[in-house]
Amino acid sequence: MAPRMKEDYRSLTGPQKAAILMLSLGEEQSSRIFAMMDDEEIKEISQTMANLGTVNAGVVERLFVEFADQISSTGSLVGSYESTERLLMKTLSKDRVDMIMEEIRGPAGRTMWDKLGNVNETVLANYLKNEYPQTVAVVLAKIKADHAARVLSLLPENFAMEVIMRMLRMEAVQKEVLDGVEKTLRTEFMSNLARTARRDAHELMADIFNNLDRNAENRFMSALEERNRESAERIKQLMFTFEDLVRIDMAGIQTLLRSVEKDKLGMALKGASDTIKELFFKNMSERAGKMMREDMDAMGPVRLRDVDQAQSAIVVLAKELAASGQIVISEGREEDELVY
Repeated sequence: MAPRMKEDYRSLTGPQKAAILMLSLGEEQSSRIFAMMDDEEIKEISQTMANLGTVNAGVVERLFVEFADQISSTGSLVGSYESTERLLMKTLSKDRVDMIMEEIRGPAGRTMWDKLGNVNETVLANYLKNEYPQTVAVVLAKIKADHAARVLSLLPENFAMEVIMRMLRMEAVQKEVLDGVEKTLRTEFMSNLARTARRDAHELMADIFNNLDRNAENRFMSALEERNRESAERIKQLMFTFEDLVRIDMAGIQTLLRSVEKDKLGMALKGASDTIKELFFKNMSERAGKMMREDMDAMGPVRLRDVDQAQSAIVVLAKELAASGQIVISEGREEDELVY
């Protein structure tokens, strides 16, 4: 029995319209369009084409008129990451395309490290605890410090210490090592990642330790002091905590006050030393200071975890302001101490 003829234009679905258009264009033109589609698009349109049956000439004509009207009325084209990547691949090498696409995709990209950054820390820790400590060290060195800290705190303690020791001894990551990690993780790999600049291992660990909660930080630091006191002391010196905000001058604290969320500051100060509290209050107006104290009193007892999170957020903000030159953080040496 011959397939039913398509006569009612209004009943056509989007894929059916696309299938009719592709059949009407001829092999050469349609093959060029197929080359610009992904596998799922090709599969859907091909299946629709196969089941299309006979199409009335009037339906085809109306489809072309509608298509031409839509293109001319909008005067625009719709692009996507995928179509851009396919176009670049026709003229550039894969390495260059990977590099360009990684830049324009930003945080939501599709590189191995982007994907790992979006994996729940519990899931990632459960996977990594069965890998070699060296493999885990490479992974934690490549993902963001706050994410690495959460993963590290979920690993078995002895295993986590093995990872920390390898991270401290790790030299610049070679392409061969990254290739091995790619194979282990069974995910895509971007060759330009092998060319990333080396970062000091102790600075990296200090950044990760800054993002640990207090219990995990104390636990790992105590264990590290037993195994390598020199590294532990160096990491302590490099760590920047909420209490280290005393290293910012008055103008810097006022800049920080203008940038920080007031409820977050109140939560952070609930668990701060008297020195830090006084530092902030004396840089506020009398009215603002009174309101802040009232807000803090109204909070009542608060969870240590919430205080840690608020303090960590303010430390990150302070670092960002310092990096952009808006505030200055002294090195903490005796000759750099501030005198009021």
